[in-house]
Amino acid sequence: MDIIISNASPEPIYEQIVRQVKNQIITGELEDGEPLPSIRNLARQLQISVITTKRAYEELEREGLIVTVGGKGSFVAGQNKEYLREKRLCLMEEKLAGIVQEARTLKVSRRELEQLLDVIYGEE
Repeated sequence: MDIIISNASPEPIYEQIVRQVKNQIITGELEDGEPLPSIRNLARQLQISVITTKRAYEELEREGLIVTVGGKGSFVAGQNKEYLREKRLCLMEEKLAGIVQEARTLKVSRRELEQLLDVIYGEE
């Protein structure tokens, strides 16, 4: 599990962990049932406090993305495929909104953007 913590970010560290783990689950990088590092090991790897890591895991549990089994550790929870698809669609919408904003900044018309999308789709 790759997590990069930025001390310069205004986002709290536990939220950085939650966001990155959530993204890895949604994109399928972390699969159902896959074990996560223990709270202590992740804290050691990231050189942060155990309390911060525990808070991130608790948040992920509240969202139903991971489960913790006493004495065994934390694992990626089995996900509803429709729920994951919906989350991925939300991510795609966010990215598209950014692209549309960039196109407007560069004065790229909707037609030009659609043509670009057609070219990219056609490349596959």
